[in-house]
Amino acid sequence: MAGQDARQRDGRVDAWNGLCDDGLMKRASDSDRQSRPGHLARSRTARWAWFGTGLLLVALGVIGAMLPLMPTTIFIILAAGCFARSSPRLEAWLLDHPRFGPTLRAWRAEGAIPRRGKIAACIGIATGYGLFWWSLRPGLIVDLGVAVILAGCAAFVVSRPTPANERGRSEF
Repeated sequence: MAGQDARQRDGRVDAWNGLCDDGLMKRASDSDRQSRPGHLARSRTARWAWFGTGLLLVALGVIGAMLPLMPTTIFIILAAGCFARSSPRLEAWLLDHPRFGPTLRAWRAEGAIPRRGKIAACIGIATGYGLFWWSLRPGLIVDLGVAVILAGCAAFVVSRPTPANERGRSEF
């Protein structure tokens, strides 16, 4: 009985993969799946959930590219992770994108953040904290709590390695 349930479940997965061969949610080959950090979700519902989340994150990233103080890169990194589980075609589009691709590939390969990205992130964090403090005038406890959280975020960003293609070269 358990074996039959497993075969039925695998049959549904195979049918789903057959439906996706020509659409945005095209199934990757086995060699593609081994080279990527994520694996395609097995259930149809999970794939659509990852796909929808990826589209939402791309939209937030595009909005972040236009609005000051809203991050872009983290949304694009998360979107690539969602597409790795749902749409290899959109994942490849992000990885090959002229603006976002190099940053995504550096993050995946080395966990690296370019120097300009680190500088922009730290300026954004400091500006965001300044606007928070200026507009709300929080009490000491809230002020310190927000400052510690943002300082931790900045420390994380600064502690990431610089991509190999930027090491040893000065931008200034």
